[in-house]
Amino acid sequence: MENQDNQNQKKEINEIQDTIIPIPQTPEKATEEEFYSTLKLLAPGTAFRTALDGALKIGKGALIAIENEALIPLMDGGFRVNCRFTPQRLMELTKMDGAIILSKDLKRITHANVLLTPESKIKSLETGTRHKAAERTAKQISGLVVAISERRHEINIFYKNIRHTLKNTEEILRKVNEQVQLIEKQRELFDKNVEKLNKLELKNYPSLHQAVIVLQKGKMIQKIGEGMKKYLVELGSEGTLQKIRLKEITSGIDKEVNLIIKDYTRLDMKKSKTLIDTLTYDEILDAENMLRVLAYEKAIQLNPIKGWRLLSRTQLHEQDIATIIKHTGSLGKALYAKDVDYNTLLGDEKAIHLMEEIEKIKMNQ
Repeated sequence: MENQDNQNQKKEINEIQDTIIPIPQTPEKATEEEFYSTLKLLAPGTAFRTALDGALKIGKGALIAIENEALIPLMDGGFRVNCRFTPQRLMELTKMDGAIILSKDLKRITHANVLLTPESKIKSLETGTRHKAAERTAKQISGLVVAISERRHEINIFYKNIRHTLKNTEEILRKVNEQVQLIEKQRELFDKNVEKLNKLELKNYPSLHQAVIVLQKGKMIQKIGEGMKKYLVELGSEGTLQKIRLKEITSGIDKEVNLIIKDYTRLDMKKSKTLIDTLTYDEILDAENMLRVLAYEKAIQLNPIKGWRLLSRTQLHEQDIATIIKHTGSLGKALYAKDVDYNTLLGDEKAIHLMEEIEKIKMNQ
């Protein structure tokens, strides 16, 4: 009975403590799209980035928060500025110790020399006082806070649960150009292996081994390109040329990869695609992993493939291709079907065009 009373008493004390000092909830996680949108606000060429770079250049640290409703209760002291935002004004205000508060649209400086008081129970991996306050505030308000470190000479952004260090434009451009060169080499290998697969399939010798090689090259290109996305967003207008070049190099990759999966998988196409998307670089390079996501144990193709990929190179609509595949059952039968079969399935005009296109595909390989 005494133990029960003690437990009840402890429970009451905990409830009172939770009321007085609320336990912080798990910080809201930022989506990839939200984070990229945030990076755009800080891209080179923007007034905000000019102000941050300027403060860093003159050797001043700073704590800058973007105003939202959740931030107001955390603001203590300071003074109201309420002036139009310019890089020069923000740089001048970094000479004071407190935080600077900007409006949601980044057009006005609302407060300066403010003490931010986020909940101390919020977990922080930072060591410095300024960066701890930045991380905890960003998590508590589910918003954006920027911390400039004069000692480490770097700019860190905290958005919800994400921490990211802004790199200088020259360093990012160097990395992006290296990645573009790597993708160019991978694209050459991809195209060569696609040609080999085409020749085999046109001879009615579909090769699971060759299909896996093409998938590996294609997924590597996709993965490297996806990794570049953050850098290109962070570069802003400075990365326009690289963005255009990347789009040119990767053109058609997604479609080719999806159609190979559709032809060769023993599973549902979407399921195999989802499984492949979860693979790491090392797992993609392991042919056995690629076979497993296609539901094969060995690189031996026992079943004829449907032929979605090659038939999609014609001008036929997806519905017509589906009709041919359903009727013929395999790529081999589809490629070597008689005119009368195509006439029955598609009509005379479409059948004539299809036969001509198939012959062109065969001649070009």
